[in-house]
Amino acid sequence: MSAPSPHPSTEGLTPYPVGLLLTGRRVVVIGGGQVAQRRLPALIAAGADIHLISPGTTPAVQAMADAGELTWHQRGYQDGDLADSWYVLVATDDRDVNTAVSAEAERLRVFCARSDDASAATAWTPASGHDAGATVAVLTGDPRHSAALRDSIVNGLRDGSLAVRQYRSHGAGVALVGGGPGDPDLITVRGRRLLADADVVVTDRLAPRELLAELPPHVEVIDASKIPYGRFMAQEAINRTLIEHASAGKFVVRLKGGDPYVFGRGGEELLACAEAGLPVTVVPGISSSISVPAAVGIPVTHRGMTHEFTVISGHVGPDDSRSLVNWEAAAKMSGTLVLLMAVDKIGQIAAKLVECGRPADTPVAVVQEGTTAAQRRIDATLATVAETVTAEGIRPPAVIVIGDVVNVLAR
Repeated sequence: MSAPSPHPSTEGLTPYPVGLLLTGRRVVVIGGGQVAQRRLPALIAAGADIHLISPGTTPAVQAMADAGELTWHQRGYQDGDLADSWYVLVATDDRDVNTAVSAEAERLRVFCARSDDASAATAWTPASGHDAGATVAVLTGDPRHSAALRDSIVNGLRDGSLAVRQYRSHGAGVALVGGGPGDPDLITVRGRRLLADADVVVTDRLAPRELLAELPPHVEVIDASKIPYGRFMAQEAINRTLIEHASAGKFVVRLKGGDPYVFGRGGEELLACAEAGLPVTVVPGISSSISVPAAVGIPVTHRGMTHEFTVISGHVGPDDSRSLVNWEAAAKMSGTLVLLMAVDKIGQIAAKLVECGRPADTPVAVVQEGTTAAQRRIDATLATVAETVTAEGIRPPAVIVIGDVVNVLAR
């Protein structure tokens, strides 16, 4: 993509856009500073045989050399260094050196990009980005203008606001997508991209609801919510729904709150689809167990305070025969406990932890509807949390954090 240049030094110059296949081909980079540090990763990804010529480098560039990703010639440029090269990048702050390199490249008919003077170069480095196997490259002659255009295009592709559906990037199958803790901006780039390509979306009540409004009209949305103390769609029915639609040749996104594998029953859905012979893609999501505490200023770990945190499902109480939690061990740990699905069992859990040795004055924070506009936090201790939750009318979904990290910001 090219556009008339607003940059005076390149006014009137019209580049011919082309993609270079540099795998195994000698590329010479002159200079090991910040510009080279930004340009080298793309050359490495392209598989180029990179020869870096510079007396010194940044630590990051040296790490690339130490890893064998390029060959570093620790000296200044010398005439003849460009022999047998296919492409040259000049990235020093010495104009005389840059001019000499350009002159040699011109003699050898090797395309040469210059970081200091685009008008004196024979090649321009585009502002580039990647999305779903596509490379977007923008050339304007002004690096800032190019980068701004690149970012707009790539971000639009990634978040689905720039929809491209001339072809199907996915065949029939299922994607288990973690939607994050609730804020629609916290879904992953890949999750949002797959959502934009769906034929059917099977969603639950904890998934970011605002994302559904962005779906094209033809997308079928199926509510698979499991409401505490209320209506729910049985897991077997959800599995059946995924299989039926994918078997009919549709691309199905199972949009879940948090992460599919953190108390999200994603493993069960994966097994059901795999047994039906369906391809499944799993997209991790940001788990509410770490993101919701972070949203209210609680780090689940903190230097000098805790070396571990434990995430526990509280959907059954400590004395329930179905419980798989070793509450005695949890009580004796010095680190942070994060409870999910535990609002209606918090009284029993708090009592059990105290009974097993956790101090009754251990700080507790309860965060309801974390990361959403309805977010609110209450603070208590193990001794008072049950009473406080009842008095404040806390309802699911809520994340409960137990431990000294609750008061980190108060110190």
